[in-house]
Amino acid sequence: MFKKVLSLCLAVLMVAAMCVTMASCGETEDEFKLGVILLHDEASTYDLNFIEAVNRAAEQLGLEKDQVIFKKNISESNACYEAAADLVDEGCDIIFADSFGHETYLLKAAKEFPDVQFCHATGTMAHTEKLSNFHNAFASIYEGRFLAGVAAGMKLNEMIEAGTITPDQAKMGYVGAFTFAEVMSGYTSFYLGAKYVCPSVTMEVQFTGSWYNEDLEKNAAIALINNGCVLISQHADSMGAPTACQDRNIPNVSYNGSTVQSCPDTYIISSKIDWTPYFVYICRSIMDGTEIAVDWTGTISTDSVALTDLNTAVAAEGTQAKLDEVKAKLVSGELHVFDTSTFTVGGETKTSYMADVDTDADYTPDTEAIKDGYFHESEYRSAPYFDIRIDGIELINEVYEPVSE
Repeated sequence: MFKKVLSLCLAVLMVAAMCVTMASCGETEDEFKLGVILLHDEASTYDLNFIEAVNRAAEQLGLEKDQVIFKKNISESNACYEAAADLVDEGCDIIFADSFGHETYLLKAAKEFPDVQFCHATGTMAHTEKLSNFHNAFASIYEGRFLAGVAAGMKLNEMIEAGTITPDQAKMGYVGAFTFAEVMSGYTSFYLGAKYVCPSVTMEVQFTGSWYNEDLEKNAAIALINNGCVLISQHADSMGAPTACQDRNIPNVSYNGSTVQSCPDTYIISSKIDWTPYFVYICRSIMDGTEIAVDWTGTISTDSVALTDLNTAVAAEGTQAKLDEVKAKLVSGELHVFDTSTFTVGGETKTSYMADVDTDADYTPDTEAIKDGYFHESEYRSAPYFDIRIDGIELINEVYEPVSE
């Protein structure tokens, strides 16, 4: 009898120990909560891309609706900190914010709530702040933009062959938000993709000073078209530029999602970051009790960089085959987006460039970014730091601070 009682007690102790161990490893799935802070809402293609990724990740993880809490239309101000504090009060284990300007306010929350994990897209400070609960993430979207540029270049070639334009009229327009590295890296990689197949291409860039302002973006696109641009792309978040292209029958390469339903006669393709793998990764890390990378970079190989379906009604014949060919070269490492032999600065090939990777108040260059014949973008931190002004791209204006709206 004594042996039976002893065996039963030992079994109970073992089960209790297992429960303690499991609890110490991380949250159980039914206790876990994710908070998401968005700059805008579903009307913004940028924020919609995040919303859709969160929902896909939640489905993969088996999360219920009440385990994911969205805070929408949160400005790049102390409102972000307040939203983060509210999400902590609501029991969130991990809180994610999606806009560059959210970072300092999210960092403030991370310092105040050390038991909660905070993740931020497009930021630059995690690898220098070195907090165990603050993380940055981005993806090698420059590869996706390069591929989208290839599709644009193929369309320009088709227009040249049809006699619609001459080679020296192969000028693209680009609507950008701000004149800093994230946007500059994007428009340069897009241009280099087009140049890869259409050597005579040039490009003009018009900045709006806002991530989301439909009127400013539409007017910028119209100005570029009026200035002779025969194809438009963008790094801004509204339907302004695509709508302007549809109205004027100008081919368009959009960003963060397909606009084919609204712009069936002009939309070619779109590149985007698919954030689903990252949301699955950070949520699973909390559940399993494992560390989240301080500075995470997704790639084409991790399915974090994606292209939407090609609109074959507008795209040039042979575009999909060319995209498949170029993508394979990017994945294998045979081709590098910022190969220094493919562009010049002031007529000269760049052999050295000190990039501002460890961002400080004075934006001091600190890291040699060119080696082995190419610029190593998003390898020393996840957020882009390519800000070289190359030949062939003209900036119509420059905007570093938000415009008044």
